[in-house]
Amino acid sequence: QPFSQAGLKKGFSDTRGTLFFDIERILIAKKPQMFLLENVKQLRGHNKGRTLETILKHLKRIGYTNVQYKVLRARDFGLPQNRERIYIVGFLDDTIKFEFPKPTFEPTRVGEILEENVDEKYTISDKLWAGHQRRKRENKLKGKGFGYGIVTENSEYTNTISARYYKDGSEILIYQEGKNPRKLTPREAARLQGFPDTFKIPVSNTQAYRQFGNSVPVKVVEKVAEHMLKHIKLRKKNKNTMQVIKCISNRGLVQNSKISTSDQVRV
Repeated sequence: QPFSQAGLKKGFSDTRGTLFFDIERILIAKKPQMFLLENVKQLRGHNKGRTLETILKHLKRIGYTNVQYKVLRARDFGLPQNRERIYIVGFLDDTIKFEFPKPTFEPTRVGEILEENVDEKYTISDKLWAGHQRRKRENKLKGKGFGYGIVTENSEYTNTISARYYKDGSEILIYQEGKNPRKLTPREAARLQGFPDTFKIPVSNTQAYRQFGNSVPVKVVEKVAEHMLKHIKLRKKNKNTMQVIKCISNRGLVQNSKISTSDQVRV
């Protein structure tokens, strides 16, 4: 958020921006073989790229010289949400040749995450709807891109859901025939991020919206994590293979040495 447009791009001057240094302390203490970080895509160009450069320097200083990053979109991995985030992957092992997963480009449709017979309490009031429309007109005149986003069940994807969604739901409104649009339900917000329906939501709606808005798109993280594990396993397999070859080679040298000695004795 401190690096996002909505967060005014305050970066490390924001207390939330300093969380990276907490992550750095954890990496120093635990020294995991690999790590995965996620942040808003604006991190890549924040402060003319110097913020990301600082992060990479700190990671290199503590031993993670094998670090890669890439911006991935949730809608390219089967989720109907236009959520772009930067993913930073790092390994202690410099020999691992990591590649980010290729997009699956599964067809997406907003209707897939919508519930049936939604409670009327999610339909926004006349006052709120009028306010959304007024602010959108004003922002358009000012040349600003912010305003409400309305989608139908046939839309391919929604805008990005944020932690502030609980306030007015303006970034994602669902069209309803003959009445005001409605907000997503907490369950729909969970589905939008890729959480299965078996995932329990034990908190209030406000907290649920905040948490899902701050969450990561499950399908994207799953794919990235799978690739990370694949490269770790491949590296271990290759390492074990090399050890076996070395062992066989050493045995061969010993056997050849014994034969040579025996021949010399017989002579």
